[in-house]
Amino acid sequence: MRYTEKNPPFRMSQFSLFYAGQPHPTKYDCMKNEVIASHFEMLADLLEIQGANPFRIRAYRNGARTISSTSESLDDMVSSEKDLTELTGIGKDLARQIHEIVTTGKHVALEALRKEIPGGVLDMLRIQGVGPKKVSVFFNELGLRSLADLKAACEAGQLAKLKGFGRKTEESILQNIDLAAKQSERVSIAEARAAAEAIVDDLKQQAEVEQVSVAGSCRRRRETCGDLDILATCSDPGPPMDRLAAHPLVETVLQRGDTKQRVRLKTGIELDLRVVPEASFGAALLYFTGSKEHNIVVRQRAKDLNLKVNEYGVFRGEEQIAGRTEEDVYAAVGLPWIPPELREHRREFEWADAGTLPKLVTVVDIQGDLHMHTTASDGAATIEEMALAAKARGLKYIAITDHSKRVSMANGLDAERLRQHWKDIQNVRARMSGIDILCGIECDILEDATMDLADDVLAEADWVIAVLHYGLKQPGKQIMKRLMAAVKNPHVDIIGHCTGRMIGRREGADVNFTDLLKAAADNSVMMEINAHPSRLDLDDIHAAAAKDQGIPIVISTDSHSVNGFEVLEYGVDQARRAGLTSEDVANTKSLKEFRELLK
Repeated sequence: MRYTEKNPPFRMSQFSLFYAGQPHPTKYDCMKNEVIASHFEMLADLLEIQGANPFRIRAYRNGARTISSTSESLDDMVSSEKDLTELTGIGKDLARQIHEIVTTGKHVALEALRKEIPGGVLDMLRIQGVGPKKVSVFFNELGLRSLADLKAACEAGQLAKLKGFGRKTEESILQNIDLAAKQSERVSIAEARAAAEAIVDDLKQQAEVEQVSVAGSCRRRRETCGDLDILATCSDPGPPMDRLAAHPLVETVLQRGDTKQRVRLKTGIELDLRVVPEASFGAALLYFTGSKEHNIVVRQRAKDLNLKVNEYGVFRGEEQIAGRTEEDVYAAVGLPWIPPELREHRREFEWADAGTLPKLVTVVDIQGDLHMHTTASDGAATIEEMALAAKARGLKYIAITDHSKRVSMANGLDAERLRQHWKDIQNVRARMSGIDILCGIECDILEDATMDLADDVLAEADWVIAVLHYGLKQPGKQIMKRLMAAVKNPHVDIIGHCTGRMIGRREGADVNFTDLLKAAADNSVMMEINAHPSRLDLDDIHAAAAKDQGIPIVISTDSHSVNGFEVLEYGVDQARRAGLTSEDVANTKSLKEFRELLK
């Protein structure tokens, strides 16, 4: 089903196919970097449950992080016999296992461990606040084998007697254990931000609230969020907690203590409000924003300076030397403040140490929007209405890019209709001041690797977006044949939403990004970050790889209505996670400067 802006927000499983008890993935699935990374993450979890050597566990987690942050396909690296050990954190043993997964579709070490640990033990990882360390205690010390066993142990008060647990932990597990039987869900960043920011704005109205901020993956602008975190400093936590409990977005209060409240929103996502001391607000904000991998590095840097960092502050011995602001915490360990979007332990520390942290692109930098639809195809507004709406948002230029004829369900345009449509655009442009309008087209790359419109038609366009809409499940070789044909077409300016994915609903096409990005660079073709939160395609990893190749990125809204421009911020967030500056984004430039980039 082709996306429309009227589709409801998506939801996706929080757990990999392994935790969901699905059969082993096929060989085709195993080619994907993210699936190989999930193998190693699960192996690390299983080893931690067993109580294995911490260094071995860390090796798998570091390997998983490297794999998930690598833009080049491991399948291609294996096929071309590249040395996998050149990747950071990938030693000979992990390289051998990657080769095994790619070439056989099996992972012997993981399969062996899965046989040693009952599936019911893995189900415990679905419980809120329960990780591999706690599950290891349940499995090894109490001999628990299932959620039913764990529930009985909680009801009997067995957990409260264990070292490091206590009655509150037991109550929390008992409260959430029934939910673990259901598939946990993640929500889009759009849904997460809307809810979190609405609640933050409401809490700011409470007199007792001094500071309040969103934290967690929502603050880092991840594509999806599993839950929400809000931090606050308050003169009295009681009234703000009462206000949160009464908020119209809140369905029920799950837990309430002196300084922490957990609620479930009506959308199903859960939210934690934590009240922290003013002296610790910055430290807590950094800690609860994450990522975990980023925080580990910060803590190690503190340790190297004989300091200690936690959610309460930075300490030299028993003396707190920082914690009120994130800037103070970073400065205490010799770092500048790092934007939340970069906190994934990729390159942010390298940049920080070199004094080259990028000045990330912002929404106000964007001068043009180069992907949108009108009533000529499947849009809800006319050319003039779209132009006026874009002008009202401060944009200086737009491209009208209705669909080509292959997308018949969206009333796609053939050559005759398209040429008339361009005349209509030119007429609107002639009578409208304050904004320039380009004659564009979103042209399908057909399943046989030809373009949906003839070259003589495309040659007349100001702006040509080439896209995949159909045949997304074709073998990777054919997908690449299609994309490479488009990139080499002299009239194609950009590849739009290049994988065709719909986050949480539909996997993208099997794209070899190493070859695609090289070809795009060689042929002066740009790459799009489609800002709609159901797409966000390119993802942050491959947008960063495009930047490294010197490929200009265009952040576009793919608007189908005058309200569609509002999603621009999600595309900018994605670009920020990729480390992009305004110089890396083509539509931050004036129209004159932008035209100079076109091949």
